[in-house]
This record gives sequence, C-alpha cells and structure tokens, in this order.
Amino acid sequence: MELSAHISTIGSCPVVSLTGEIDMATLPQLHNVLTRAIFEHRTATVIVDLDGVVVCDDAGLGVLLGAAGRARESDGDLVVVCSVGPLRSRLTRTGFDRAIMVTDTAAAAIADIG
Repeated sequence: MELSAHISTIGSCPVVSLTGEIDMATLPQLHNVLTRAIFEHRTATVIVDLDGVVVCDDAGLGVLLGAAGRARESDGDLVVVCSVGPLRSRLTRTGFDRAIMVTDTAAAAIADIG
C-alpha cells in the first residue's frame, strides 16, 4: 500500500491528512509533506490527521517527532489527530502522546490550541 497526503486548512491551521501506510517505503514522502506544511505555515500549529493510516512503524513515529521539533523551532507546533483504536493505543503505549498532543478530531485540536 502507499501513502496519500493532502494539505488543507481549517481557519489558520494547516491540516495534513494521511491515508495508507507509514513505513520505510513511505518515510521520504511523509518527511517531505510535513516539512512543506511546516515551512509554508511558520509559527502555526500543524495538525496531522492519522485516522486514514492503517500502519505506522517506529520510524514513522520518529519522523512525526522530528517534524514536531522542527515546528517548535519555527515557533509553531504539531498536533496529531488519531481516533482509530489500535493506532491510538500504540501512541499511548509508546509514550508518543506525552511528547506530542494527540486528539480525537481536528476540531478538538483547534479548540485545544485556543
């Protein structure tokens, strides 16, 4: 399977919606789309919607963590939307949700951003 990415905006927040698999084969594409969203929306909080993702390996989580670091260096942030059971459980089990805010919906992310 491949990874599909779409960037849109809700209000002033860029939303990167991902569908498919995040694995070694799709890491470059994930890195590129996140870098583009962060660069084009400096100082904004980038919302990454993982609800369409069926697999996300450890390297994929690392790319997301790196993107959050780059966003924070640009006075922005990165928030992950994930309501899907197994992936959401993995984000909790690995401690990912302690490093990056994880919400159930983009609307909840925007409300939390304030």
